[in-house]
Amino acid sequence: MSGRSLVMHVVYRFDVGGLENGVVNLINRMPADRFRHVVVALTQCVPSFRARIERPDTQFVSLDKPPGHGVRLYPRLYRLFREYRPAIVHTRNLAALEAVVPAAAAGVPVRVHGEHGWDVFDPAGTRTTFRLVRRLYRPFVGRYVALSGHIAQYLAEAVGVPAARIERICNGVDTVRFRPAAGGRQALDGAPPVPADAVLIGTVGRLQAVKDQPMLVRAVSHLVAQRARGAERLRLAIVGDGPLRDTIASEVRAGGIGDRVWLAGERADVPDVMRSLDVFALPSLGEGISNTILEAMASGLPVVATDVGGNAELIDPGRTGALAAPADHVALADALAPYVAYGDVRRRHGEAGRRCVEAGFSLDGMVDRYVALYQHMIGAALPSRDVA
Repeated sequence: MSGRSLVMHVVYRFDVGGLENGVVNLINRMPADRFRHVVVALTQCVPSFRARIERPDTQFVSLDKPPGHGVRLYPRLYRLFREYRPAIVHTRNLAALEAVVPAAAAGVPVRVHGEHGWDVFDPAGTRTTFRLVRRLYRPFVGRYVALSGHIAQYLAEAVGVPAARIERICNGVDTVRFRPAAGGRQALDGAPPVPADAVLIGTVGRLQAVKDQPMLVRAVSHLVAQRARGAERLRLAIVGDGPLRDTIASEVRAGGIGDRVWLAGERADVPDVMRSLDVFALPSLGEGISNTILEAMASGLPVVATDVGGNAELIDPGRTGALAAPADHVALADALAPYVAYGDVRRRHGEAGRRCVEAGFSLDGMVDRYVALYQHMIGAALPSRDVA
């Protein structure tokens, strides 16, 4: 246990996603003289995503878990924890929570569990089964990290976690990488040409049910069909890949807006994507504290999102963006309409969003809070150890 403290980050899959990008930011920015890291994926650490980790001493372990409960992985996880002897095991979200049991059995002194957002099968956090599962594993977790006030409330009220064991740490965003475009919307490599006077709405995220991109397509179709002010200039970019791609393409055809929509697929240049947009939209059915909302705000974009999870903690309606009811394309269209119609509204709300991120959601601030939490818990678990 001497020297730098080893943190083992356990996730379901280490691939493109907001949760996983948060792990990348944390590892890259934590003080290298105090911490070293191992990323454990119950399924796979995808090589292309691993490349985002800049710390050369970081190790990666893929366990290739098949579908179903992870109890069959317990012996492997136990041996892994015994071999590496981490100071901290930090699991994230329900899919990785079960790893706290072999961590406890292996004698890992500090066990942290982060709740970043809702499972795709439980977008509102209301399923009784999932609440019971979280209660079952509660005794094995030393401290919970909730990324939003909404999740912190859920852990306290639905899971029964004492308030003293809940730490709220919001995501941070790199305001250097994510910054406004100089002189207005910038061109994006590989994108179809967009008229200079167009209004380009965009969304970024995995194409899966909880993100509900088809509803955004229906909202844009509604604005076009209703001939809303500025709708003749409206364009939509959907960035990401996943199981809903064909469904989204069908929705585009059904709405007759194929000439206005670009299905961009997965892209690694998300900061450039943000600078190519005029408005950012997030039509999710469930969220924690959304990385993409923060990235869009840092990029100087107004944000229109559904009123779910922690979105209301980020967006100040009428100042930095707008909120709409989930699964309601007309409500989303109404929320988008002022941003399609009025350039001055886009500009003012985008600038206000940037100021908000700079003031309250810095990446350095997020990392400092994790460092303080880790060091406090190591010190409490190992009082004889000198924690720098």
